[in-house]
Amino acid sequence: QVQLVESGGGLVQAGGSLRLSCTASGRTFSIYAMGWFRQAPGKEREFVAAITWSGGRTYYADADSVKGRRTISRDNAQNTVYLQMNSLKPEDTAVYYCEAQRIDRGNYYSHGQYDYWGQGTKVTVSS
Repeated sequence: QVQLVESGGGLVQAGGSLRLSCTASGRTFSIYAMGWFRQAPGKEREFVAAITWSGGRTYYADADSVKGRRTISRDNAQNTVYLQMNSLKPEDTAVYYCEAQRIDRGNYYSHGQYDYWGQGTKVTVSS
């Protein structure tokens, strides 16, 4: 089993930045990739970004709503993945979830392809 704990969420004004962190514990050697998703009230969970654990390949959502405003990175020694978010907008308000895949399924964009996820960290962007 892998446990994921997110942190770094909070209240920020529009135009500001936040860096979210996700620390993995347990059988971390089994992680192939990690991703960030978000879910706004009344909406489906939405892919934001993903990174492979060993090679560091990154994948981002193409949606204009997030494109170019976030960077995913990892620190293998700390078993931590980060999501840097800049130029935040009120529509970025959501609970952000960290998720992990055990094997390479060739699809990093769908919540259903992940095996583990954390409890989420709430991000609120005020206008």
